[in-house]
Amino acid sequence: MNVPKESMETAIRDYYEVAGQVAEQYGHLLQKAISQPTSAEDPAASVLSDFSKSFQELGEQLMKNPARLAEAQMELLKKQQQLFQTATLKFLGKEVAPVATPEPGDKRFKDEQWNENPLFDYIKQLYLLQGQTLMNMIKGTEGLSEHSKQKIEYFVRQYINALSPTNFAALNPEVIRKTLESGGKNLLDGMAQLMKDMDDSVKGALNVAMTDTSAFQVGRNLATTPGKVVYQNDLMQLIQYTPTTAKTFKRPLLVIPPFINKFYILDMRENNSFIKWLVDQGHTVFCISWVNPGPSLRDKGFEDYMQEGPLDAIAAIEKATGEKEVNAIGYCLGGTLLAATLAYLKKKKKEPIKAATFLATLTDFSQPGEIGVFINETAISALEKQMNLLGFYDGRQMAFSFNTLRENDLFWSFFINNYLKGERPAAFDLLYWNTDSTNLPARMHSFYLRNMYLYNKLIEKDGIELNGVKLDLRQISVPTYFLSTAQDHIALWQATYTGPLLMGGKNRFVLGGSGHIAGVVNPPAQNKYGYWTNDNLPQDPNEWYRNATQNEGSWWNDWQQWVLQQGNMEEVDVRQPGTGLEVIEDAPGRYVKQRIIDVLHK
Repeated sequence: MNVPKESMETAIRDYYEVAGQVAEQYGHLLQKAISQPTSAEDPAASVLSDFSKSFQELGEQLMKNPARLAEAQMELLKKQQQLFQTATLKFLGKEVAPVATPEPGDKRFKDEQWNENPLFDYIKQLYLLQGQTLMNMIKGTEGLSEHSKQKIEYFVRQYINALSPTNFAALNPEVIRKTLESGGKNLLDGMAQLMKDMDDSVKGALNVAMTDTSAFQVGRNLATTPGKVVYQNDLMQLIQYTPTTAKTFKRPLLVIPPFINKFYILDMRENNSFIKWLVDQGHTVFCISWVNPGPSLRDKGFEDYMQEGPLDAIAAIEKATGEKEVNAIGYCLGGTLLAATLAYLKKKKKEPIKAATFLATLTDFSQPGEIGVFINETAISALEKQMNLLGFYDGRQMAFSFNTLRENDLFWSFFINNYLKGERPAAFDLLYWNTDSTNLPARMHSFYLRNMYLYNKLIEKDGIELNGVKLDLRQISVPTYFLSTAQDHIALWQATYTGPLLMGGKNRFVLGGSGHIAGVVNPPAQNKYGYWTNDNLPQDPNEWYRNATQNEGSWWNDWQQWVLQQGNMEEVDVRQPGTGLEVIEDAPGRYVKQRIIDVLHK
């Protein structure tokens, strides 16, 4: 490990002294954890109960073909023997080929000791061999329902990755080096950080600190595009941005972000702000900033988000600009809300939204992606009981669940860095936004989970009713622009592709590179990822892709060309915030600055 011999004895003595202190603190931590008993109404307990049914199904299928199970066991034993032989040769200084290697993109074993040191190499390969065998056995099991297989693979993957040798201080060469060099201070610092993170976490989920939160402040170095809050109600503040061009397009633009996150993902920094870019292109931009709801808003429903969100915003925009027509952009759940709003307005024989853009938006929830492991009657019923007690769904719980979909990158890497190495996380704006969670009112979230994810009613004719109006997406006739991303694991692009097929207007579908965030927030100046276009919309998304043209750069430019073709986009004098509506406060407003800890008791 390249540690000087003269310091080894002192370092080991210091290490064991610190280890005793750490063990004592872990004892206090464990006592604190077990003093909060779970109940049958705990969503985590219900999820585990639901998982057990899937494992029962797995056991039944495995027993139907015991020879397949025995074959897998024998193959594992054979490879273990091969690994032992190659490890022995490596100890003797021989060059040998590995028996098991990490998957492409697996960053856990990047330290050179995992390859060069025979002992660590053996531990690594033995772990990989056993984990890969277990996953392959599940994937190869016939007769399992797709939903059960998805849940089992998720659960077993969590188990396997939790047991990675990189997660244990005594088995991780980087941590061992750090401990010897610091005399164990890293473990004490890590324990202090763990205790702090537990205090900041929701019960049943450890929200590991992912970034240096002191490095960022909304309104200071995030969400800094100049503008004014010109309207507000219980659920949102409406921001009108200050123009930067000599003229502006006649038709204003309304941005509807998701209410499960804060809007400033679209206005992070000046060089990657989608909102600033829109303003610089000559649009009169309005953006909804959703409230971070506490218990007092428990009875707000999906129809309230529609009425107090886009509908109230459209009315306010008319007062601010004199324009009765707007273009609208909806991102993720904000896009789902936009689709419902368009269908609602159509039934009311109103059409103030003349062109609609959907960014990474699901309207058909039959393919919910990896979060489908959490979607079932048992889990939702338990979650509803918890929400009815609290009045809301705690956004920290949602953040933890989403992080487990990329557990090695979004949980265990920070676990190692913060608690084992004792290092503070680096300052990273995107991860700051990711941890700046938003609650959801109990009534709204229950409606959303059941009617969208569980029953998939939005795509049904008259499947969903809002404010006495039954919705039919097929009646939507305005032109639409759908942007999805190729690596999105939250809104699979093959699922979002259903959107333009459902709606009756002239619709365009574009596929961007990268994932749910980076593929959307992709400034032209960075010239990254690219995008695919195809003017035709066949029923099969794979056929669309086979005949699509790949383009360099950002989809932002393609969207700008599209929106300028949608009529009423002539240039007029710029509109300054405060002209038609009184200014309430400077952007980004106070709603977006509310953190969960600030609203829990409201």
